[in-house]
Parts: sequence; C-alpha cells; structure tokens
Amino acid sequence: MKRSLFQFIRSFTLIILLSIAYSCSQQDEYATGKVGPAELVIKNAEIYTVDAARSWAQALAVRGERLVYVGTNLGVKAFIGPKTQTVDLGGRLLLPGFHDSHVHLFLGGVSLGRCILNEARSLDEILAEIKSYAQSKPGKSWILGGGWNQSLFPEATPHKSLLDSVVPDRPVMLWDVGLHSIWVNSKALEIAGITPETKDPDRGRIERDPETGEPSGTLRESAAKLVEQHVPEMTDQERLESLQRSFKTAHSFGIVSLQEANASPDIFETYEAAENEGFLTARVRTALYFDPAKDTDEQINRFLKLRKTHPGPRLNAGTVKLFIDGVIDSKTAVLLEPYEGMKIDDPEACGIPNFNQERLNQIVTRLDNEGFQVHMHTIGEGAIRMGLDAIEQARHVNGFRDTRHHLSHLNIIHPEDLPRFYQLRVVATFQPFWAAPYPYNVKLTPLFLGPERMKWQLLIRSVMDSGAVVAAGSDWNVTSLNPLDAIQVAITRQIIGQKDGSVLDPEQRVSLASIVASYTTRGAYVNFEERNSGSIDVGKWADFIVLDKNLFKIPAHEIHKAKVLWTFVEGKEVYRASDWEPVFD
Repeated sequence: MKRSLFQFIRSFTLIILLSIAYSCSQQDEYATGKVGPAELVIKNAEIYTVDAARSWAQALAVRGERLVYVGTNLGVKAFIGPKTQTVDLGGRLLLPGFHDSHVHLFLGGVSLGRCILNEARSLDEILAEIKSYAQSKPGKSWILGGGWNQSLFPEATPHKSLLDSVVPDRPVMLWDVGLHSIWVNSKALEIAGITPETKDPDRGRIERDPETGEPSGTLRESAAKLVEQHVPEMTDQERLESLQRSFKTAHSFGIVSLQEANASPDIFETYEAAENEGFLTARVRTALYFDPAKDTDEQINRFLKLRKTHPGPRLNAGTVKLFIDGVIDSKTAVLLEPYEGMKIDDPEACGIPNFNQERLNQIVTRLDNEGFQVHMHTIGEGAIRMGLDAIEQARHVNGFRDTRHHLSHLNIIHPEDLPRFYQLRVVATFQPFWAAPYPYNVKLTPLFLGPERMKWQLLIRSVMDSGAVVAAGSDWNVTSLNPLDAIQVAITRQIIGQKDGSVLDPEQRVSLASIVASYTTRGAYVNFEERNSGSIDVGKWADFIVLDKNLFKIPAHEIHKAKVLWTFVEGKEVYRASDWEPVFD
C-alpha cells in the first residue's frame, strides 16, 4: 500500500513538474503572458478576435512577431514601457488579417501592366479600351491582357474580325475573365500557324466557322498554348516586379497569407527568387501545377524535392493543383448530364475532363499518401463528384490523414454531394464574389445548363450548414482581389452598387460573422496556419488589419466602401493607407 502511494505521489509530482516546464517553455517561445514592455500597443479599438468564442476586445500588445496580450485598455497598460509605441485607434475596427485561399497572385501582378478589360460593360467599351491601350504602347510587339466578359458575345465566342478592326498590324492575345479561353486577331493566328487544317489539341478546342472551318479567333483550354508559346517571354526582372506589385496590392486589401492557385514551374521559380530577394511580405502556400499530359511519378518526385527545400512558413510547397475540368461557357466544365442541346452520344456532351476517374483516384491517393494537400479546380457537378470520389478512395486506401484537401470554385453542386464535404473532411473553397446575378450567372449559364441545375449554383450557405469547413478565395485576377467586396456579395447575393437589384438565390445568403471566418480562421486552416494565425489570440502571430468602418455597424450594402487602413504581418507593418496616420500616444 505504501509502495503504491509512493508511486502515485512520484508520478503525480512528475506530471506537475513536466506541466510547469512545458508552460515555461511556451512562455519563453512566445513571451506569452509575460508582463513587461511590448514593442507595440494598440488600445481603444473594437477588436473582433474571431477566436473560438467570437469575443471582442479593446486592446492588444505585440512583442516581436507575436501577440502577447489581448484584452482591455486597463490590462494592456502592463505592457507599456518607455520605448513602446502606443496607438489609439479611436474605436476603429481591428480584425485578423485576411487569408485568400485561391488566388493567381503572380498573374494578377502581370495583368496590372497589361490591357485590362474587366470593367468594360459592352462590346464598344471593350474595343475602345483595346484600341486606346494599343495606341499608348506603340513599342509593344504583342498586345496582351484580358478580362473580357463572355456574356457579351454570342455563345461566349468573340470573333477575330473585331480585334482586326482596332489592331490590324500587331498580334493580339486576350484572356477571358475566367482564364480558360483566349481571343486573338488574325495576326496572332498567322504567327501561330493556325489554319482550317489545324487539329484541336488534346483537352482543347479551336472555335471555327461552321461552314468553312476557318478559325474564328477564340481558343479554349489547351488550344490557347498554340498561340501563347509564340508570345515573347518576360525577363526575370519583369516577373519579379509583377509579383512585387501584387504583394503591395494584396496588403492594401488586408491580405496576410494566401494560396497561389496555379504554381507552374516558372511561376514557382519567381516565388523562389522573391524569397531570395527578401520581399515575400505575405506567407505563400503554392499549389504546384500537375500537368495531366506528363508522367505522374516524375512530377511527384519533383514536388517532393520542392517541398523539402520550401517547407514554409514564408514559402511552402506542400500543395498540388489538379484541374479536373474547365468552365461552363466553353462547355469544358464536367457535368453529370449533357449540356443543353447536346446528345448523349457526343463524346463531349458532358464536358471535357482532364483526367479519367481511375487515373485521378491513383494520383490523389498517391499525393495523399505522401502527405500533400490536393487543391482541385472543380466547376461542374460532375467534376465535383469526381474530386470527392477520388478523395474518398484515398481515405479508404490510406486511412484518414490531415491533408486538408480542398475543392475550389464549386459553381454547380449536386444536392447528393452536399454532405460529403463534411463526411470526408474536404474544405469547400468558394469565390464569394461570384455569387450575384451577373449576366454570366443568370443569362449565359442557363443556356448551357437549363433551369434545374441553376438551383445548384454556388451553394455557400448549404455547405456551411452541412458542417463542412468553408474557405474563401478571390481567384484574382479573374475577379476582385478585395475581400470586402466578396464579403458583401456573400451576405447580400447582389451585385455591388445595386441595393434594390435582383438577388441570386436569397436562401444562400450567409452571415457577416460566418464569411469573415471563411477569410480568417478557415483560411488559416486551409494553409495549416490555424495555430499561428487566423484569430486575435495571445501567442499567435501579430497578423491584423485596421479598417476605417466597423463592418458590424454599417448596412451590408456599404461594406465594399470600407477601406483597410493598416496591415500587419507577423508584427511588421506591410501597408498603411496614404491618407491616414495612426495616433501615437
């Protein structure tokens, strides 16, 4: 009995000592709970912490890269010393920094220096913008850019003659807003050697005159490479400058961490160079592009090497991108039933998948076994089911692994697949800005899908209600990079600026708190950062933003008018609005 009591006391004492040692080590690592001067103290703020309790606070303190205090104005005084910078926010809103879970940051930076058509609302505006840009760049050998709206053209297929009328002397190549089709003029087709005899490449289509077979000027998916390969390559310096522009823009919208949605080898090399130059001011998880046409083993071996040399946190190569399908307007998105007007015996009646199910299962299972996160482009309900089936197979073969696979876009989800996101622990990454009655959604898409499938469009609320993790991404440069724009649309399901306009499926509206979580805690989760970021908690990185308006106190239709004033990443200021100065005590 005495021996048993002695063993119990000894074991209990050991547990207590180990607990104390662990607690002390945590305090040493983060300086957590250690009263004493901080480098920065912010008080008189309205801090929505997005912590587990969704609590509010008044003040915080930063020491090094970490938050060492979150609480009241009174409590933060213990962290103010002679050299502490103390800022009075005067009641402004402070949030955790935003996480963009699907963004083409590099291409967005490139587009900022090219012909941008995203704001053009008519064919006349598009042609005027192209003509003006070409005239302003007489030294450019190619006119490049994009952002044209598919709904402005019959069957989403613009003709080369339109470009010929404004730029007849130089090749023109312009991507559509979804980055799945290009529009070119006759000069570009000539340089690429594309004629009526040119065959459609695998997983691509050259649109043609139905009578003559003459290329019309629109090329879909892989067919774009026929022209793109003739475009002069950017210099290394131009690539770095493009990325630098992107980071500055992202920080101005409060973005502190992101997932680069399509890191092809050349794009990844640019991120590597940026890391070496020391200007990766946001944390980047790269979704390494998997080429369906190349050998699986060879690609995965390359991914393994990149992950070993780039484990993060600033540059992480732990994710692989699979494009399962294309887009609806080019009939390359994969459906479960044929497109409207297409016969079941047509081999492309249900779209053009980039993988068959068997190979997709093998690839996802292999990547899951190697510990990679898989990021899938899935537009049609058929592609979504293919992705979920592949993950289910991986779970069956490998057992559950905390790989946090996510499906992105999710334009059309079959109701039977809604519960599977939660069941398989698959993250649903939506682009909330898309969830409004744009002409693409309410005029063009129904022509291809019919009325029944339109009920399954961008079911953000339904997926949230299922219990699944819902993250948010911009898909910039396809649409707005500003999370506040997307947050407003997710809440209202209306086009920004149309307060009394129509609503896209009002039952799919979400709350402000839930969509803010998708851009903060849920986004941090997707990038495996939830222990260090995503909420205002003691011990986490000091990733936070200050806004000029409190989103919780203004009408939902006014959210897009709010502006980010201040952005911090890991305790360092990376953006301050030019027309605002913090009030230092």
